[in-house]
Amino acid sequence: MSVLSPRRYFMGLAACTLALIVLLVISPGIGSAAAGFTWWDVWRAKCGIEIPASELAGRPLADADNDGAISPDEARQFATLAANIGFQHRLPRSLLALCVGVTLAMCGATFQVLFRNPLATPYTLGIASGGSLGALVAIRLGWEVSLFGISSLSVAALAGGLIVVGAVLFLARSARRLTSNEMLLAGVTMGMFCAAMMMLITAISSERQTFHVIRWMMGSLDTISTLKATTMLPLILPAWVVLIGSARALNQYRLGDELAATRGVNLRALQGLCILVCTLATAAVVANCGPIGFVGLVVPHVVVLLFGQDCRILLPASALIGGSFLILCDWVSRQAMYAVGWVTGRELGSTIQPIGVVTAVIGVPLFLTLLRSRRR
Repeated sequence: MSVLSPRRYFMGLAACTLALIVLLVISPGIGSAAAGFTWWDVWRAKCGIEIPASELAGRPLADADNDGAISPDEARQFATLAANIGFQHRLPRSLLALCVGVTLAMCGATFQVLFRNPLATPYTLGIASGGSLGALVAIRLGWEVSLFGISSLSVAALAGGLIVVGAVLFLARSARRLTSNEMLLAGVTMGMFCAAMMMLITAISSERQTFHVIRWMMGSLDTISTLKATTMLPLILPAWVVLIGSARALNQYRLGDELAATRGVNLRALQGLCILVCTLATAAVVANCGPIGFVGLVVPHVVVLLFGQDCRILLPASALIGGSFLILCDWVSRQAMYAVGWVTGRELGSTIQPIGVVTAVIGVPLFLTLLRSRRR
């Protein structure tokens, strides 16, 4: 492993942080083309800076009485509407995408290090499939209970994820210790079993439940309220702290079990703690947003190509790039239907493409490109 210089470390994190800040700054204006808002309009309205009436000519919602002139009252109403849409809907949605992207990217990078396999993610290990199955069972049975702000859907997803990871780890603790590839195959097998059970639940559900289940399985951010999104924080914030704090130990772990043990790393404790917090965080994301794939697989590979394999920068850079990646995918999901409507001649501007579809469409060719570049 190459030595990571402090200059390279801080320059890399500074570049990723700057890109994320730029995305968050312009995010209040994304998706408002039909209303005629720009990110600059939204920020001026929020900060109380007057928007000149001359700039509002031709805006769809600026001329309320259609008299061809923008009055001061109409300008104020336009500014109020822009601020409300930008900061009560657009920005919170981008912040949710940020939290989900950070969580999935960090968990994916951690699993690739722990299992020493570039294909290991919460999805390939079956954890997300187990969480999805638990959540679907809760939806099918109509469980709508909330305890201490945590919904029964999150509890069911957590239980499903823990059962799957428990089964895989039980096999690993057998008389002959499984290799990382065998554990990965066990996780993939459990994931396929969970997928079959999800199809069974869908088949025995009513039409209304089936539509809810299919829509949820696509992965989406549009049905999550700000209050509901905050229920993820008790499960994902500890994962962020633990994984960043374990970066040095994961660097030693990457060098091999024997060498890491001689340097004071408790292998069982490191594996158990990281897997536990990743399972909790993934279950929280799956329960609230559905399965969103390819973030935990593609982003760590991009970070490794840009900054190397040192976990001290791999994990925080994966978090920043993962959050930025999902924010961009969320923008595409909101704008894609405009293009589809233009091609098909239909009005689809108010429809939002499920973000799980967008991450797959973007993630697959990106991952194949990365594979080709690594071969070269």
